[in-house]
Amino acid sequence: MTDVLKIAVEAIGQDTLRVILGLIGVLILVVINALMLTWAERKVAGHMQRRIAAKEVGPFGLIQPIADSLKLLGKELITPMKVDRVLYFLAPVICFIPVLVSFVVIPFGEGLQVRDINVGILVILAFSSLSVLSIFIAGWGSNNKYSLIGAARSVAQNIAYEVPLLLSLLIVVIMVGSLSLKDIVEAQKGMWFILYQPIAFLIYFIAGVAETNRTPFDLPEAESELVAGFHTEYSGMRFAIFFLAEYTNIMIISAVATTFFLGGYLGPYLPGIVWFLIKTYFLVFVILWFRWTFPRVRFDQLLNFSWKILIPVSFINLIVTGGILKL
Repeated sequence: MTDVLKIAVEAIGQDTLRVILGLIGVLILVVINALMLTWAERKVAGHMQRRIAAKEVGPFGLIQPIADSLKLLGKELITPMKVDRVLYFLAPVICFIPVLVSFVVIPFGEGLQVRDINVGILVILAFSSLSVLSIFIAGWGSNNKYSLIGAARSVAQNIAYEVPLLLSLLIVVIMVGSLSLKDIVEAQKGMWFILYQPIAFLIYFIAGVAETNRTPFDLPEAESELVAGFHTEYSGMRFAIFFLAEYTNIMIISAVATTFFLGGYLGPYLPGIVWFLIKTYFLVFVILWFRWTFPRVRFDQLLNFSWKILIPVSFINLIVTGGILKL
């Protein structure tokens, strides 16, 4: 049996095998993370509103997300009559691709990285742009006015907040001189970049919340205005895929913030992956906290905040940082 495994590894190649095993691990992580965050969001909401939240299914309601998943798996997949069938079916698939690819280049610990690419952050940013494309395709293909309005809002929101998000990350890239996420983490052994660049971190985090369509920037799926926005016409597992992608994107935004500003997996005593998960899930908790703290902004306020405040401040911060490094 051992000889067979050795022959198989040699035939496939160690690098290819590592990528395959890494993708399987990422898929497991994505599913577990989504289940855990659906439970955590209910609990955070419950405690903030002085109520119990999920508690009936399993101890502390821990099995509730599994029950919800089984319910969605068993629901009928309803396809409205006048949808654009190609776009309608394609949207959930495109939505899920960036989720898997982004985790490939994120360093979870010393040696715990599926692939260290010298342009790692570009891979994440390039594939994350597919998320807004999938939302637009879902809204357009659904042949529903509420879905289309939600999709149009998502495109405008993504364009507005992508600029300050990129500028805030560019500052750290200039400081390190590398696009590799591992190099960026290793450069923070002396001091975390959040202490050098608190403004860049704040801008990135605000833009990241907007990119994931979370409160107070959840205009593309505003329930009180647009039913459910771009996924109004989706049911069963098609809806669940959008749901899964949203929670995974929250973790990706938090993981990139941890990597760029909070020292990634660096920390004393505990293993690197433990430090990485502590920092990442603390930021995830803050994003969940926002939902029960801030009201939804108007769409004009959403765009004005980015174009008139975040982008000018990002450019000023970039110019000042570049000037200091040059001098």
